[in-house]
Amino acid sequence: MTKAELVNAIARQTGLQKSQARHAIDAFVASVTGELKAGHEVRLVGFGSFVPVQRAARKARNPKTGAPVNSPAFKTARFKAGDSLRATLN
Repeated sequence: MTKAELVNAIARQTGLQKSQARHAIDAFVASVTGELKAGHEVRLVGFGSFVPVQRAARKARNPKTGAPVNSPAFKTARFKAGDSLRATLN
């Protein structure tokens, strides 16, 4: 599902205009991004959690040449599905 398809689905299910649904999705993404950037977990009970994760620096290898490459440390996010979502999918 693309963002445009999600906007259409939310507009159809809630009765909002597409522009309002798009603004709501943008606000949600901005809020989650801000919290993750600050190092906080975002929990949506029944759906899942977005968790900030710090990945350590490591030695990698260039697959083409085989030469060693240093991969720097970086932050990323991980999603953990909640019990209700997991039960629905299985």
